[in-house]
Amino acid sequence: MRKFILSTIGSVGYIIKYGCVAHCTFEYVGDFVMCSGPSMEPTIYSDDILLTEHVSALSQRVSRGDIIIAKCPTNPKQQICKRVVGLPGDKIRVGFADSHVVPIGHVWLQGDNISNSTDSRMYGPVPQGLIRSRALCRVWPLKSFSLLTN
Repeated sequence: MRKFILSTIGSVGYIIKYGCVAHCTFEYVGDFVMCSGPSMEPTIYSDDILLTEHVSALSQRVSRGDIIIAKCPTNPKQQICKRVVGLPGDKIRVGFADSHVVPIGHVWLQGDNISNSTDSRMYGPVPQGLIRSRALCRVWPLKSFSLLTN
């Protein structure tokens, strides 16, 4: 009986240890994200799975053209997948006559499917603190595997 208890405690210890490693990896290094919605078509389609990294977002080092995953500014329970179009200080033209200057600590996000995307044109510049990760590549479906970095 004692051997069984010690074995069980050892197994639980391994589960906790590797659970902590997995949590830290997915929280601070990178993870997989399934995209939904048409806003990034034709680059990314609904149900595509992306491999993302968190280091760029944590260090606030995103570049113009990066595809990022962020918390939605209007619904924090939802995540959005958009392209960084403007960085702090950039002047972004919206429509024919209107333009916005991206403030410090913010980015301008737009979907690749301009006619079917709710993005910074609707909710304005997005705080960099809402960015969760940067997309590296599409891993699913396998036939569509591709790098998504600049």
